[in-house]
Amino acid sequence: MNGFAHSTIGFGVGFAIAESANTDPLTTVLLIGSGALSALVPDLDINGKLTNRLALPHQFLKTVTFLAGCLVIYLSWTQVLHLGTWQGVLLGAALIRTSQWISKRFMLSLTGIIVAAIGVMLAKLWLSLFGLYIFIASFLPHRSYTHSLLGLAYYCVIAWLLAKDARMPDLFLACSLGYASHLLADMKWVPTNKKGVKLLLPLSKKSF
Repeated sequence: MNGFAHSTIGFGVGFAIAESANTDPLTTVLLIGSGALSALVPDLDINGKLTNRLALPHQFLKTVTFLAGCLVIYLSWTQVLHLGTWQGVLLGAALIRTSQWISKRFMLSLTGIIVAAIGVMLAKLWLSLFGLYIFIASFLPHRSYTHSLLGLAYYCVIAWLLAKDARMPDLFLACSLGYASHLLADMKWVPTNKKGVKLLLPLSKKSF
C-alpha cells in the first residue's frame, strides 16, 4: 500500500477519535494530523513520503561536498591554501570520496541524530526516542522491525510521552492507532499484499 493510502487511513483514524471525544476544532486538526503522520512512520525504513520530508536534502550536501573537495585540491595545487600541496590534495580527495557515501539513508541517520540531540537539549524524552527511532529505521530493511509489534510498542511509548507532555490524552490514541493502521493495512488479508508483515519479530519471521 502506498503512502497516500496509509495517510488517508490515518486521517480517518484521527477524525474518528476526535469525533468520539467531541473535541474542539483545533484539537480535531491536531488529532487528524497526528493520525495521518503516524500512519506513515513505519515506512521510515524506506524512501517513503515521510522519509522524504524528514531526511535532510542529501543531493545538495553531496554536491557541495564534492565541489568543496575539488576546490581544496585546486587551491592546494596552486598554493593558495596554507597547506602542503599533497596534504591538500589528499584532503580534497577525501572530501570527494565522502560525497559518494552521502545518500538518503545517510541523511536520514543524521536527521535521527539531530532530532535526538534536540530532544536532549529540550529535555523532551519523546523527541529523543523518536530521533532514535529514525536513526535505527535508517538501517533496517523494509517491513521488518518498524512493521512489527515491537515497533508498535516502541512508538506507543513515544505517543504516551508526547500526549502526557501536551496534556492531550486523545493524542496517544491518534498516534498509536494511526501507526497500528499501517501494520493492519500491510497484512496479507489485503489482496494487494503478498509479502505481509512480520509482526512477531524478533521471535518469529512468519508473515501475517
